[in-house]
Amino acid sequence: MSWKGFTKGVTRAPQTVKQRFNVGETTKDAVYIDAERRFQELEKETKKLHDESKKYFDAINGMLNHQIDFSKAVADLYRPISGRVSDPDSIVDEGNTEGIRACEEYEAIVRDLLATLQPELEMIETRVIRPADELLEIIKVIRKCATKRQHKQLDYDRHKTTLQKLKDKKEKTLKDEKAMYRAESDLDQATEEFNYFNDLLKDELPKLFKLEREFIRPLFQSFYYMQLNVFYTLHEKMQGINIGYFDLTLDIEEAFEAKRGDIKDKVEALTIVHFKTTGGKRPGQKYGAGRLAIEGRTTRPLAIEDKASSSTTASPVGPSTSASALVSASSPPPPPYTPASPSVGVGRANSTNSAWGAAAKAKGAAPPPPKPKPARLSGAPAPETATALYDYEAQAEGDLSFTTGDVIELVQKGATENEWWTGKVRGKQGQFPGNYVRVN
Repeated sequence: MSWKGFTKGVTRAPQTVKQRFNVGETTKDAVYIDAERRFQELEKETKKLHDESKKYFDAINGMLNHQIDFSKAVADLYRPISGRVSDPDSIVDEGNTEGIRACEEYEAIVRDLLATLQPELEMIETRVIRPADELLEIIKVIRKCATKRQHKQLDYDRHKTTLQKLKDKKEKTLKDEKAMYRAESDLDQATEEFNYFNDLLKDELPKLFKLEREFIRPLFQSFYYMQLNVFYTLHEKMQGINIGYFDLTLDIEEAFEAKRGDIKDKVEALTIVHFKTTGGKRPGQKYGAGRLAIEGRTTRPLAIEDKASSSTTASPVGPSTSASALVSASSPPPPPYTPASPSVGVGRANSTNSAWGAAAKAKGAAPPPPKPKPARLSGAPAPETATALYDYEAQAEGDLSFTTGDVIELVQKGATENEWWTGKVRGKQGQFPGNYVRVN
């Protein structure tokens, strides 16, 4: 935008706000308003015609190119992965030769079809898409003229309002008389310019609408016949396909079942397709970032465990012995995800087992928790805590990791130990299995 255009925009800004909020006197021409509405519809529909015809052109090309890529992908699957130790057919220099030959024949047919349809597709571009582009360019020029008319209307209303204010003054000074003379001159010029663009658009827009109907009629007719040619060519080529690999005498489902045979049963007989891990990978977790809950872990000994193990020969284990000292390094922790029965899926609702909790309790009392902090002046009760019996590593986002002997502040405790509890440790909050801890 030039500096002159910027200054005009600033000058027209107050009148633009008034017109938008319908404040003050605004010039309205019913004939032009109706023509402007029809012109906006023409502009929108022409843009839609251009976009949809372009989409149709790209869709036909894309469909044929995807068919070629599909046949290549199937042929690659039919070929053996030669030279690989993992491929049992790597020694054999052949795969599904009939299937590969069928893919090559199908690809040749589609390429020939694409070459046959290329003239029709080019006609869609030259007789539909390109004329729509030309009409859009014409509409852009007319839109500029309509914008110019809008600016002239703002100037006309602005000068008219200024002149009316000066006329309404009861006592006019010499300065007011000069301003009124200048306002009358500006109003005359604004009136002349506004009437020119207003009358021009009211006269020319109806002619454009009539020509537009004549312009669209041949486009639609050309598109219809070209579409018929495309569909007829597609049908004729596909109907004439005679690839011996396919049995066209069978129904689609029957042919599918005949080709598949018993391969589904053979695949399902493989052990690897039924492989499941308890507490497997969850969304957002990198596989291998942490070990599975059912996997046995070697618990690192704590200082209290070393002391207890060194004194076992000198004195028997007393009732005050730490629970963590009694947990063997070789004994695995209870799984946080345990299915209720072999036929039921894994879930948190049935993920903990009371047998593991009982086994953990039978190992002895929990290690003594640290001394509580002094109570606050407000007299708030000390939070309930629990001591970790085993190491636990977070399996998903929102889980709480801890090691044996950690004192966990309980935020939300389940009704039983066979549920997921919520707690805090070292400033972090998360969920953990209740049978991994013992309440202090």
